Amino acid sequence: MNTAPTTAYASAAGHYGFRQAARMEWIKLRSLRSTTYALLLTVVAMIAMGVVTMANTKAPHGASKVASFDPTNNVLAGVALGQLVVGVLGVLLVTGEYSSGTIRATLAAVPDRRLALTAKAAVFGGAALLVGEVVALVTFVAGVAALSPDVPHPSLGDPAVLRAVLMAGAYLAMVALMGIGIGAITRHTASAIGVFVGITYVLPALLAGTTGTGVAKFFPTMIAGNSLAVTVPVDSMLTPWAGCAVLCLYTAALLAVGGRLLVRRDA
Repeated sequence: MNTAPTTAYASAAGHYGFRQAARMEWIKLRSLRSTTYALLLTVVAMIAMGVVTMANTKAPHGASKVASFDPTNNVLAGVALGQLVVGVLGVLLVTGEYSSGTIRATLAAVPDRRLALTAKAAVFGGAALLVGEVVALVTFVAGVAALSPDVPHPSLGDPAVLRAVLMAGAYLAMVALMGIGIGAITRHTASAIGVFVGITYVLPALLAGTTGTGVAKFFPTMIAGNSLAVTVPVDSMLTPWAGCAVLCLYTAALLAVGGRLLVRRDA
């Protein structure tokens, strides 16, 4: 007499897919106050840094300085700070579940670990993309308004300006996915944050100071500041689309390795 309810429950529990996994991740994401605060911090920090940078931007003098002057790149300077918050949050979304033990509940609901990681990446990546694009556009408008009258004012209708703004917003989404991939690989908060900071801040600075841009130009922060968020090409750096392709490869590789290691490890 008890067989039917048990069988029905097992059957219902066995039917899960990406939609159910993504819904679960969305509920977890929006229920964490830290997520809201961190994304708010990203918005405020990027806008504030963009406005301050543009308010202190002076008109260029001299033919060479005029030719290389790129106020759009200046207004998007806050991306360097925003990536830290978004990337660390991506790390914590994975490692936090392992440190608290809630990963067991997650895998009980969605036993397919690759599916669970894909859903987490899709949900947080989508949220970071939305926030990134909105804050990049708002920062651009606010920053341009803060420019001195004697400084050339860029417009979204100018060549490459809209592309630079949109790529800067998309960069935050890619950094968020990198954070998730690194978190899945290490499953330990301190080491994952250390790896993330090393890749985005420490190694590029060390390489740029010792070997120039030959190798440093392939690191995320250098790509963001010198390839994606520029309207004037920077010598010896990647083009915007080449830089975007490199970042996509980094993101895909980290998520692929993270998914593979999750399958091979016990929760």
